[in-house]
Amino acid sequence: MACMASLKQEVKLLESLFPKEDERFQIHTATLDELMCQFIGADCEKIVIRCNFTDSYPSSPPVWFCESDDAVVSTVIEGLSEIPRSSQLVSRMTRHLVRELCKLHNVSEPPSLQSLDQHLPDEGHDDDMASADEDEIEGAHGEDEEDHEDDDCLDHYDMMEEPRSEKETEDTDMDESYYAMMTKLQANQRRDYQKGTTTGSVQATDRLMKEVKDIYKSQNLKSKMYSVELVNDCLYDWNIRIYKVDEESPLQKDLRDLQKKGGQDHILLNMTFKETFPFEPPFVRVVFPVLNGGYVLLGGAICMELLTKQGWSSAYTIEAVILQIAATLVKGKARIQFGAAKRQYSLAKAQQSFRSLVQIHEKNGWFTPPKEDG
Repeated sequence: MACMASLKQEVKLLESLFPKEDERFQIHTATLDELMCQFIGADCEKIVIRCNFTDSYPSSPPVWFCESDDAVVSTVIEGLSEIPRSSQLVSRMTRHLVRELCKLHNVSEPPSLQSLDQHLPDEGHDDDMASADEDEIEGAHGEDEEDHEDDDCLDHYDMMEEPRSEKETEDTDMDESYYAMMTKLQANQRRDYQKGTTTGSVQATDRLMKEVKDIYKSQNLKSKMYSVELVNDCLYDWNIRIYKVDEESPLQKDLRDLQKKGGQDHILLNMTFKETFPFEPPFVRVVFPVLNGGYVLLGGAICMELLTKQGWSSAYTIEAVILQIAATLVKGKARIQFGAAKRQYSLAKAQQSFRSLVQIHEKNGWFTPPKEDG
């Protein structure tokens, strides 16, 4: 497709202009899904910045996020979402990003930035690229003018059914059932957009779609370490079942006993996201079974700095968070309370205990355990 070809050209151009050896801005990995970049600050500080492409690029802009808590970098990245639509091609956004970072860090711009200027198309051509795919689809299907206008409003949720594109062939390691689920999710997003009942924000939705896609391709999912279910097919509400933790841990033994006694063989977590994701963490709580220890609070909330605004990074993947929670439960010596069958966790209590936890740690800081404790 035309837009896929243009993205390839942009990625190839950026990779050639900002190699890993550049003294100021480097592109370390470049695919049709993501760029992984590194900015070198005034004190040789290395700041990793990632850029994720949506399936509807360039009709919807790429999503940028940073692995650093640097306030300057965060400000620049947030500003990318506010630039005019005509400048939201990744090449233009990269130019803006590098220029602003150099200015705010008071360092010289890399010479390759001038070369990038020479390669950029006229801004009016950007809009032509963004609408190229829609025009081709409209011509192919002979839709009337009114339908064209509707489709222009639905670029972000366009779910025309067709053979897998070149980009989608990268997903051959995704089971067909998961691929069907992804298609259904995208169709639901389009439907909700048409009805005006969309949930969350475009940025959060794009990132969550990428997270789901990556999880569906994960070897950890395929080996049944955990599973993910979207509650009522909602991207912002996940049920996560953890089946395997450290094989030698008492908690894994408890899981085997739980299956023998009641047929359940997992720890059920619920994870909900706000429209501010990935810049704010999800809220995570244990739903079942009742646990003792493991840093699990009243109501099922989990005591982890990573799950607070203070400890969160937009670079964290959801799979990494799931695996970290599983490790934390083991580290905290969590055990299943088999005698607490009638006792249940509740969302209200989990939210209340988590708020209290955050207030305490904001005031007193987080305790760092001795090295011998891991």
